[in-house]
Amino acid sequence: MNFQDKVVLVTGAAGNLGRAVAQAFSQQGARLALVDLKADALQQAFGAEHDRQAFFAGNLMKEEEADAAAQAVIARFGRIDVLCNLAGGFRMGDPVHATDAKTWDFLFGLNFHTVQHMAHAVVPQMQKQGGGKIVNIGAFSAQRGLAQMGAYIASKSAVIRITESMAAELRTQNINVNCVLPTIIDTPENRAAMPDADPTQWVAPQDLAEVIAFLASDAARAVHGAALPVTGLS
Repeated sequence: MNFQDKVVLVTGAAGNLGRAVAQAFSQQGARLALVDLKADALQQAFGAEHDRQAFFAGNLMKEEEADAAAQAVIARFGRIDVLCNLAGGFRMGDPVHATDAKTWDFLFGLNFHTVQHMAHAVVPQMQKQGGGKIVNIGAFSAQRGLAQMGAYIASKSAVIRITESMAAELRTQNINVNCVLPTIIDTPENRAAMPDADPTQWVAPQDLAEVIAFLASDAARAVHGAALPVTGLS
């Protein structure tokens, strides 16, 4: 997997997975366009900007801000070779009939519309330049319904379906679109929320980052519309 001088746009970059993904691509020579809600979170996570690393702030739940972020990346680097849609969130606890509208809107906004908006912002550039790779983040649990997780599962299931649709639309244009389906990711926040669980059963961010990098590489050029489970225990 060689990403020498490829431009990799990572959303949700300041999070645990975002930092791991950025490191994985950086080690392979990529130039990083790192996007998150606030620039200071990116500075705290990655230090200073430099010629191979730039920060872009925006609320990707708003189409106009996603478009603006993508155009800023193109203005800085000239192209976008890889888009990693990592922005997302999790909530559970209420049954479907008791889940309020704000929760539905929040989870669909954060998990689905961020992907939709970045597709709107980035795909035309990939078409113009003759190709690209897109990797989305679904969820292993989104393969079927579960109690008290209806809104989350519905939003992540929609990510799987939009991945398949985009792959069917773009595969003949040298654009690969795939997604990963992780189980619980081993983060400090998840350890704090589930102190009695065994995190060795979870997915390490670095391991998930390597799978994402593979799907974004030329080694996966024949893979289109995959929803790849990543379940840990390497």
